[in-house]
Amino acid sequence: MNSPNITDIQPVHFNWAFSEEIATITLNRPERKNPLTFESYAELRDTFHKLQWIDEVKAIVITGEGENFCSGGDVHEIIGPLTKMDMKELLNFTRMTGDLVKAMRKCPQPIIAAIDGICAGAGAILAMASDLRYGTPESSVGFLFARVGLAGCDMGACAMLPRIIGQGRAAELLYTGRMMTSDECLNWGFYNAIAQPNDVLGTAMTQAKRLAKGPSFAHAMTKKMLQQEWSMGIDEAIESEAQAQAICMQTRDFERAYHAFIGKKKPAFKGN
Repeated sequence: MNSPNITDIQPVHFNWAFSEEIATITLNRPERKNPLTFESYAELRDTFHKLQWIDEVKAIVITGEGENFCSGGDVHEIIGPLTKMDMKELLNFTRMTGDLVKAMRKCPQPIIAAIDGICAGAGAILAMASDLRYGTPESSVGFLFARVGLAGCDMGACAMLPRIIGQGRAAELLYTGRMMTSDECLNWGFYNAIAQPNDVLGTAMTQAKRLAKGPSFAHAMTKKMLQQEWSMGIDEAIESEAQAQAICMQTRDFERAYHAFIGKKKPAFKGN
């Protein structure tokens, strides 16, 4: 079976663009604050899975059209139908949504979320599963599952959110379903920075371009180790990093950086 290429990605349930080695995913139902449907969940999962194998893409930006990021699962197209499903159907759905997060975390490219307005429910999960997050003063983030009678343990939230903002803060948000303000998002480490609404996508793209010009093989290794080391002890993590770094030292990018340094030039990384 041939590996996918960039032309194989032709989504119909969200907007897609590829330029300057950066893929941009835009959720595009602004009239309803960009909610997800069964189809868009699956298409996002499949897209991130394909991106694992596409070397031309060096960084990924995910955002929402209009003045919102994502309001979560569509009340009429997802929440309503879920109330009529049996256990097997429900488990198929929850595993599918979890597979989206798994695909994002397995994706070797850095994923950057540009967040304005509402970022709630599954939208908050998409932001959480990204590597970097940029918000606006008007944005707010909420894990709303308790509000609809569900547990906060959805799509990896109980594992990942405490690692980003701390156990106590995560517990409060997951128990109450309340929205985090943009100041809380920044002060607690959920946001990397805040930009004005007209600038937030540009801020994310600037970071994406910076990362795309970097050593993409090494970036992929950093992302892999950030995830793998969650379940490691310190000694095991140090040994794993020793092996990972030794592998990176065999790349031509490492040689390029050395020769650029001694030549007082900026290295031109090529990802090999």
